[in-house]
Amino acid sequence: MHATIKHRNASAEYYTEERCHINELSNGPDDPTVSIAEARVVAGVTTRWHRLQGIVERYVILQGTGLAEIGDMSPQPVNPGDVVLIPPGCHQRIANTGKHDLVFLAICSPRFEQQYYEDTENNQPEQ
Repeated sequence: MHATIKHRNASAEYYTEERCHINELSNGPDDPTVSIAEARVVAGVTTRWHRLQGIVERYVILQGTGLAEIGDMSPQPVNPGDVVLIPPGCHQRIANTGKHDLVFLAICSPRFEQQYYEDTENNQPEQ
């Protein structure tokens, strides 16, 4: 890795099948130990159940309010400044419980790669 500054590009945001918008702020082979994405979930939306194999994920809540469901934990409210720690292989989803966008950083180590993402929406027990 070499010293660099990666500027945020708002037009790089894209919508995912997970039901959230993603802007990859830093994710590349030049820094393989970590990736940082800005995630945005619109009001009233819950992301799909999923897990990341071999990747630790952290959500840093920047804006809005939500309800995080992580593994076997009971659903937990999240607010700006909260950090959600998600172990590798742990089922997860997050709901926007507010009236405005829920925005958070998704920080993964090692860096996020699509091949390690698993949609588990249809493999969850009834709640």
